[in-house]
Amino acid sequence: MSDPEALARAIAASGVRDPRLLDALRGMPRAGFVPPELAERAYVDRPLPIPHGQVTTQPSLSAKMIEALGLMGPENVLEIGAGYAFQTALLARLSRFVWSVERFPDFVATARENLARHRVENVEVVSGDGTRGLAEHAPYDATLVSAAFPSVPPPLAEQLEVGGRLVQPIGSGGAEEVALFEKGPKGLERRRTVTRAHFVRLFGAYGAHTF
Repeated sequence: MSDPEALARAIAASGVRDPRLLDALRGMPRAGFVPPELAERAYVDRPLPIPHGQVTTQPSLSAKMIEALGLMGPENVLEIGAGYAFQTALLARLSRFVWSVERFPDFVATARENLARHRVENVEVVSGDGTRGLAEHAPYDATLVSAAFPSVPPPLAEQLEVGGRLVQPIGSGGAEEVALFEKGPKGLERRRTVTRAHFVRLFGAYGAHTF
């Protein structure tokens, strides 16, 4: 597998059906969002190692999480965990604007460089504690959390618009159910399990521990 089209076909074969998302995958070269020495492995549907003991999210898993958000184009999106920003770029292609919170400052710099190089402009990556969200830009129509915790951090629920959707791996890290939530008048309601997965733990004031 050596190009975005082949990766998009593999992701479609995994069950992803959203045509806008598949088009975004065809037009976004994952090789530009991984460490340069791993570029030749970028179009294999697997996670790839990045610094700080982290890995990029497996493309098909990321696509399933994005698809569950049901993005139509006008949404204001919050992403927790930018990494090298491939997922961020896909979200940006499918929505009005993406705010992404990343806890490692060097990842923030790399993500910004990757996005700028690929002319993805409707996004801002900031350094901070993702479990606190970004209240100054709320409310969000959709939130995607790329790390695991047994519950949704209260600030993320509070900052979600009524009717908005949130996807998060629910568990302690290592073996989770990726769950879709929707915010009703009385708060978040779990709608369904998107898939099972293995994620790193969500750290922060409302996560595994404080910084």
